[in-house]
Amino acid sequence: MIQPQTHLNVADNSGARELVCIRIIGASNRRYAHICDIIVAVIKEIVLNTPLERSEVIIAIIVRTHKELKHDNGMIIRYDDNVAVVIDQEGNPKGTQIFGAIA
Repeated sequence: MIQPQTHLNVADNSGARELVCIRIIGASNRRYAHICDIIVAVIKEIVLNTPLERSEVIIAIIVRTHKELKHDNGMIIRYDDNVAVVIDQEGNPKGTQIFGAIA
């Protein structure tokens, strides 16, 4: 479960290293975001020599959460950290590679 002020790692090579969620896209009264939800985030930490800047507002999609995800067949999936991928306005990822497992 991701809510505003949650810190997330970045799983692609777009140049951002850490994000902070500031808004969940969807209904106006949604409190939490889960896997495959789109959020608005601000960049807190970057890799050197990248086109992205610190404190830039971006759109990201959540690919892994620490909170477990329960499937209908009884399988439970849980990851070690909260991870997102930076996307552009059309929904395409800004990076060329995505690292780690994608739920």
